[in-house]
Amino acid sequence: MARRRSGLGELLEVDFEAMSPMQLYRTSDILLRHRAALEGHLFARVSDLFALAPTITLYDLTNTYFEGEAPVNPAARHGHSKERRSDCPLLTLALVLDACGFVRRSRVFAGNAAEAQTLQGMLTGLAAPAGALVVMDRGVATEANLAWLAEQGYRYLVVSRERRRAVDFKEAITLDNAGGQAVELLKVPSADGQEVRLYCRSEGRVRKEQAIAGRLMDRFEAGLDKLATGLSRRGTTKRIDKLWERIGRLKEKSRGLGQHYHIEVIAGDSGERARAIHWQRLPVKGSLVTEPGVYCLRSNETGWDEKTMWRTYIMLTDLEAVFRSLKSELGLRPIFHHKEERAEGHLFITVLAYQFVQLIRHCLAAHGICERWSTLRDTLAGQCRVTATFNRGDGRTLHVRKATRAEPDQARIYQALGADPAPGGVQKTIV
Repeated sequence: MARRRSGLGELLEVDFEAMSPMQLYRTSDILLRHRAALEGHLFARVSDLFALAPTITLYDLTNTYFEGEAPVNPAARHGHSKERRSDCPLLTLALVLDACGFVRRSRVFAGNAAEAQTLQGMLTGLAAPAGALVVMDRGVATEANLAWLAEQGYRYLVVSRERRRAVDFKEAITLDNAGGQAVELLKVPSADGQEVRLYCRSEGRVRKEQAIAGRLMDRFEAGLDKLATGLSRRGTTKRIDKLWERIGRLKEKSRGLGQHYHIEVIAGDSGERARAIHWQRLPVKGSLVTEPGVYCLRSNETGWDEKTMWRTYIMLTDLEAVFRSLKSELGLRPIFHHKEERAEGHLFITVLAYQFVQLIRHCLAAHGICERWSTLRDTLAGQCRVTATFNRGDGRTLHVRKATRAEPDQARIYQALGADPAPGGVQKTIV
């Protein structure tokens, strides 16, 4: 990538063509040995630069998969893959970030590590003051972890694990999100006054969940219809026990939406073979089908109003777009290294790249440029280095290499970063 599709080597005056893979591996080993010091230094530096207040902490986990079996890496384990690559060995990367998305600390766990069991080990020794707000998703928000956070003096804001959706929003307040869509918020204190729940329902999430449910239910019904029509054709499954096995597999693939159907397999004269399959859609009350777009936030910060609580959570979920860059173009997935230290070095270099991305985005945001990282990359990708060749009168050839002129959107980004809009300068070569 650095050789074929990047001008980095030219700008840094580094010849990547002459660089052997072993040089890069050794550099990775050195970086990994000093991971704790580097992470501490970088976070302290950005905290000084931007006067960050360490009052909010985001805890997030993701995993990546290996190409190959990685038999010599004891941490390469099979588990639940967030990219649906459970067929491959995995590694889990845990990150502790501040409200602006800068990494405080990272750690690599085995691929089968349970999310809920990693929190205490990551936050123990963290230089976050007592009373800091910890934000995390439902995978980590077990009752034991919430109790531990409270005992350690942390506040928390999490996505609740409860499945309750049947909520009366008559007393809710309504806000507009960044996309101009209405969001309903209903704050409900706990009976003992130690916690508060915020039930949320947004137009965008309603449409998204309705589309997902509709697609899965259509697929489920198509599978039932295929089984039913097969009863009238030769060479298809007709035994009742086998049909129920196939119906069970359809339910497994329906992500729980099979519960909304009443299914009957009608036996034929023999009693072992079916002559018909009947089904009826009976939506379960209080479920995703009947109450789409509803989710619940849970916190022991009881003094916040609905708006503050919701916007704090949304501010941190906005980092998901950058996480997508971490997992794709920043190179987290997949891992081609099989040795344990090389695999961890691969993940740490990705974390460092993520830190620099956040630094750039934070500087741009201070100048009103708040586009997604993918948008920024697409904008700057239009500028490139070109070489113009001229024949001289003396028979020699003049080669002039320079960057193309920056377009207005590109120049605005360069100006915000204090960077040269014509990177690399002008190089003239006479041959």
